[in-house]
Amino acid sequence: MVLGGIGGQDSKRVELEFWGVFDETSAFEETIRSFRRLYPDINIRYVPFPFEEYEKAVIDALAAGRGPDIWMIQSSWLPKHKDKLAPLDQNDKDLNFKLFNFQQDFVDVVQNDLIDNGQIYALPLYVDTLALYYNKDLFNSAGISQPPKTWDEFNEAVKTLTKIDNKGNIERAGAAIGLARNVNRSTDILSLLMIQSGVGMVDRVRNEAVFANPVGFEPIGEVALEYYTDFANPLKSVYTWNDNLFYSVDAFTTERAAMMFNYSHQIQVIKSKAPRLNFEVALMPQVKDSLIRVDYANYFAPAVSTASENKEAAWKFLTFLTSRDGVLPYLRKSLRPTAKRDLIDSQKTDPDLGVFANQSLSARSWYQIDPAAIEQIFADTIENVVFRRTTIPEALRAAEDKVTVLMQRR
Repeated sequence: MVLGGIGGQDSKRVELEFWGVFDETSAFEETIRSFRRLYPDINIRYVPFPFEEYEKAVIDALAAGRGPDIWMIQSSWLPKHKDKLAPLDQNDKDLNFKLFNFQQDFVDVVQNDLIDNGQIYALPLYVDTLALYYNKDLFNSAGISQPPKTWDEFNEAVKTLTKIDNKGNIERAGAAIGLARNVNRSTDILSLLMIQSGVGMVDRVRNEAVFANPVGFEPIGEVALEYYTDFANPLKSVYTWNDNLFYSVDAFTTERAAMMFNYSHQIQVIKSKAPRLNFEVALMPQVKDSLIRVDYANYFAPAVSTASENKEAAWKFLTFLTSRDGVLPYLRKSLRPTAKRDLIDSQKTDPDLGVFANQSLSARSWYQIDPAAIEQIFADTIENVVFRRTTIPEALRAAEDKVTVLMQRR
């Protein structure tokens, strides 16, 4: 059939269903209207889902033969869901989009996340990264003039900002870090620490996990895990967190924690929960004297379902949606940091998004065959160490073995 807007007397109306998460319908309305002016016979209906229900809803719908034409995949989902995704046809002259365009248009991290064997499986609307949130009033009161740029500086800030009473209770945490269950995105923070330290998370052929292996005879993975969990160890000078404290985002908004690590979408959450909170966001701390900046990415990107009967029309919409004219209205409405190289400079001066725009260029990720299962494994590893159920080497090796089992089941 000839798709609407391409021409010909046999043009037929196409209805595309687009499922997503974290974005309301309003985020796409302007772009959809612009697209329909070009292709009046292609209609797009966006359906938002709660995050907790989303992945299962998509899988169940696709299995039942009634899934979406387009759906947002998390940046680490490609290894798990590639069989459900239709790659972009780079030979389609109407689309006029090839691997070269992708590599030139978008920041580096998306190439590792959304491309496999030269095939493009999704196009990014944005790239989010972990950053440091800090309470300016608490910093000012403690005489700390600048947010920490290195982990050594972060340690000193934690020591200065933490308040513990004479019974050993933490009255105020210097930072929300050290545990898993009450620290939002704890496993991402641990992954970042490992990658910043030079840990290879998986082997080159992606057959097994290697993050417990030594690097140059040094147990770098163990050092990263110990560093993270020390903040929940009462015997350490950086002790600042335990399981009696509020969930990290709530602790930060109520000034029970002076710092936390999180993604850009938490800015609006915090402003809504605590409109008078005097906070700012700074670049993620780095390893001292490191010559290469390393940040950590986590985001969603739209992809086309293999079950769609209108793959060409769906990809036509995605290439428009992620073009400069298509994505600008989305970025303005969603308040997200861009994935497009030519828009980064325009966001660098934004008071909320500037940090994240800068970090998108140095963002990294790692190959995860089953992100939800790996998150659980990493969370268990953190808490097994903190609650002394096992030693650090044993905990990390057990985690590595479990991830390798997942990888070899595929």
